[in-house]
Amino acid sequence: MAGEKGLEKLLPLSGERGLFTAARDGRLLCKLINNSVPDSIDNRVINMREGLTQFQAYENLNLAVNSAKAIGCSIVNIGAEDLWAEKEHLVLGMVWQVIRIGLMAEINLKDHPELYRLLEPGEDLKSFLNLPPEKILLRWVNHHLKNAGSDKRIANFGNDIKDSEAYTILLNQLAPQKCDTNALKEKDLNKRADAVVNNARKIDCAKFVKPRDIVAGNPKLNMAFVANLFNKLPGLEVLEEEELKNLDFPETGSREARAFQLWINSLGLDPFVNNLFDDLKDGLVLLKIIDKINPGTVNWKRVNSNTPMHRIKQVENSNYAVELGKDLKFSLVGIGGVDITDGNETLTLALVWQLMRHHVLTVLKEVGGGAPVSEQQMIKWSNDLVAASGKSSKMANFKDPSLKSSQFFLELVDSIRPGCVDWSLVHDPADEPQKCTDNAKLAINLARKLGATIFLLPEDIVEGKDKMILTFIGSLMAVGRKEGK
Repeated sequence: MAGEKGLEKLLPLSGERGLFTAARDGRLLCKLINNSVPDSIDNRVINMREGLTQFQAYENLNLAVNSAKAIGCSIVNIGAEDLWAEKEHLVLGMVWQVIRIGLMAEINLKDHPELYRLLEPGEDLKSFLNLPPEKILLRWVNHHLKNAGSDKRIANFGNDIKDSEAYTILLNQLAPQKCDTNALKEKDLNKRADAVVNNARKIDCAKFVKPRDIVAGNPKLNMAFVANLFNKLPGLEVLEEEELKNLDFPETGSREARAFQLWINSLGLDPFVNNLFDDLKDGLVLLKIIDKINPGTVNWKRVNSNTPMHRIKQVENSNYAVELGKDLKFSLVGIGGVDITDGNETLTLALVWQLMRHHVLTVLKEVGGGAPVSEQQMIKWSNDLVAASGKSSKMANFKDPSLKSSQFFLELVDSIRPGCVDWSLVHDPADEPQKCTDNAKLAINLARKLGATIFLLPEDIVEGKDKMILTFIGSLMAVGRKEGK
């Protein structure tokens, strides 16, 4: 990120407190997120001038925290005030997650079809795609170790790499002309690790680890080192055209599924959900969601929690989740536990959507003093606030086609915090798809800047996805009520 416009006085970092001080006003964090996942944050919304006030810094930090959630970080109990106060473990935790997501972003079949070479005998493509990126990286390392004729294999990025043997062989396999195996003749592990880093430096891949990190078996830094190495030099044989034609790459999931997955992970549950449909099959995550958004609802004595779990036990859990959903007045006609355990995508999405909607309405009830909030009340609150601010637009319902221009959302945001919208950036009229997308992107980023947690994408607004629009209005209403609107 060296040379990034607006960060000249923050980079390079210096001193023990360098990172924490540089991250304090949010500029560095916002740019780091965009560096990991380009265009996650609209640069027009970031407060970039030097000498920001605390209020302006909090806006940046809100934007960073909520954008980090939107790219898949599990950000729980971290707020602008924590980052402003330079709480080390929280800053480091967030920075690590953002960097990790950036490093892992291209470890997939879309960007690297040659990963197909890593499939094991009898393994189908769908199962491979469901593997977390860390597992794919381990398999990638072991693939090259095997091709080198070595018996060495690794199962983690900690203890298994401390002796530098795997790294030495891997680097030699990837770049034999530049990286030798002389390190294996060295008995001193520190000197051996030093030789590994020197070899990595020859191919411009020495980021993230120092020799001491290898010897100590630091799992995060070593995983980052391997991910960076893969991104720069995968060393896998490119698939022939004929091979590509014969491959049927499964769909990677809808935007709706992605949004639901991000929402679940924002709740801070264990385990982290990597694949919405596969990870919900045993019913355990669903029950944890229900207990999180409606504490005390789940009778844990009825829950099967030992994993791996027999299918019968999985169906029992899923049946219990459906039963509790019906108790919460969800519309679950024709949905049974077996549908969830079978990974029925349509029915799983139907259940998870109602959980998310219930959560949105519960949050609004809590910030509103305990009175239940209906969808019609959400619409009325939004229209009344916009009208009271002297603005002209209004919404009829969450399917209102006029919402596609985002004019109403921008006026609502500006009504919650007057003056926050730079109207010179707004397309009016938004009479072309790209203008609508630009407006939607601006509205989402401004909402996050106000402190709203949002998982919809600009495309969801432009395409009129009413479910996602409901969550957007709900998040804005929660922020507005906190500010007394």
